[in-house]
Amino acid sequence: MTLDDPVIEGSGSFYPFSKGQLPPEPPLGNMEYKLKLIPVNETRRQHLSTQLKWRLKEGFGEAIYEIGVRDDGKVVGISEEDMRISLTTIDNMAKSIGAEILLTREFLHNGKHVAEVVLRRLPDNTDEFVDFRIALLGNVDSGKSTILGVLSSGELDNGRGKARLNLFRHPHEIQTGRTSSVSREILGFSIDGQVVNYRVSDTSEEILQQSFKLITFTDLAGHHKYIRTTISGLMASKPDFVMLVVSALVGCNQSTVEHLSLAAALRLPVFAVITKTDCCDLARIPKVIGDLTALTQSTDLPSDLAAVVQTEDECLSAAYHMACGAMMPIFTVSNVTGQVG
Repeated sequence: MTLDDPVIEGSGSFYPFSKGQLPPEPPLGNMEYKLKLIPVNETRRQHLSTQLKWRLKEGFGEAIYEIGVRDDGKVVGISEEDMRISLTTIDNMAKSIGAEILLTREFLHNGKHVAEVVLRRLPDNTDEFVDFRIALLGNVDSGKSTILGVLSSGELDNGRGKARLNLFRHPHEIQTGRTSSVSREILGFSIDGQVVNYRVSDTSEEILQQSFKLITFTDLAGHHKYIRTTISGLMASKPDFVMLVVSALVGCNQSTVEHLSLAAALRLPVFAVITKTDCCDLARIPKVIGDLTALTQSTDLPSDLAAVVQTEDECLSAAYHMACGAMMPIFTVSNVTGQVG
């Protein structure tokens, strides 16, 4: 990996490294800041390993370490030698508790080295996996079932709703193209981060067997007359996150307000996906983004900050801030072309 300051300076406005300041280290959660990791004795080593186990437990088997960062979030950086020792230390800590380490980025900040490391606890057996639940909310015809069909099948839509057909459970749903019930699909990730879906597996059982991390999606009805079914499905599925789907053609409406309010009432982290970006004038997308941002400020969400995610670095940062309730990430996608951002 090339160490290069301009990469950081050119990052998105909410990307925390762009200004050399992260939010203060949270006492809970899977994020840990370390200026450097240089164990001076066995007691210090045991303390660091215990701390890592706690962060892994908080992150359901996954932890993120920011090295070269103070507890108050100030990005300081350390020398090349201190970084080498710190990475060796965290690698030894991971091996001692049966976890693997992934260096996601390393760069220079004001001439000093900074690194971000992801640690994952390896499963004791092949039947173990980390499970997350995501509920899909959004207005009718916003593209919830289509985007879920694309994710679960690994195949793009043909523009006429082909991707969503396998999700429908009743004849009238196929005829109208609208979900009136609660349906579920799964998406897996292998231990090395590769997507496991029906494109590489024939059955849901095979997806379960091949996955280290599993996401269960619950597709909920979008039409207002099915709102009771939607609320019931949302409560029963006990989601960890909410995906709010908004059509670029229609934009935000009363259903969007209701669904966002439901998520806020349940104190659930939310990320928004604007679909059908290939079907509208590009000038319309910023308006939809602006309407979504305004909605976050008028509802009782944990945070009124919303930001568009376009790069991988921004995605990693947004995932952390969303889970902490600090922001609502917004993605723009096309289920037909596959374009994101």
